[in-house]
Amino acid sequence: MARTVLHLVRHGEQARDEPGAGGGLSPLGREQADRLGRRLTGVDYSRIHRSPLARAVQTTDVLAHHLPTVARHPCDLVTDRTPVPSAGRRGEYPERWLSWLDGVPDEERDEDAAALRGAVENLGVTGGVDRCELVVTHGFVIGWFVAQVLQAPEWRWIGLDSANCGLTVLEWESGRPPVVVAFNDTGHL
Repeated sequence: MARTVLHLVRHGEQARDEPGAGGGLSPLGREQADRLGRRLTGVDYSRIHRSPLARAVQTTDVLAHHLPTVARHPCDLVTDRTPVPSAGRRGEYPERWLSWLDGVPDEERDEDAAALRGAVENLGVTGGVDRCELVVTHGFVIGWFVAQVLQAPEWRWIGLDSANCGLTVLEWESGRPPVVVAFNDTGHL
């Protein structure tokens, strides 16, 4: 049986003086990434997927000092996105969240989670060999992956908050449903 293990990590704390999607890490964010990197030293990753946004790039750069032989690449599948329901699916979400979802900026909107579904379909699959991969991404992306693995209602990614440099571990094994091994583990911080 082939097995895929994904270690999903939310980027380190964003610098307060660099608001918006393009902001990089604060000094604390760099320290968080360094502590996580020390924890992950020795894990046999086949590759690192990272969001193309600055805070994820910088987190990955810090982690790479602890994982120097692991190939890394930008992965648009795990960029910062907010799943929002289309007009026909608004009834599937609790009323209390709809006004907040309506305010999501256009550049972050992922209608009916089309892109995030693709991320799970592409990264959360088993192949002919076992693999363990690190994914440096964003909180809503991690929440979406966890909700999908748990087969929770579509909207349930809301409230699955990940701490900066928190570690979530998901596992897929052929012939079995996927499992959440750990969610938002911050023991290294």
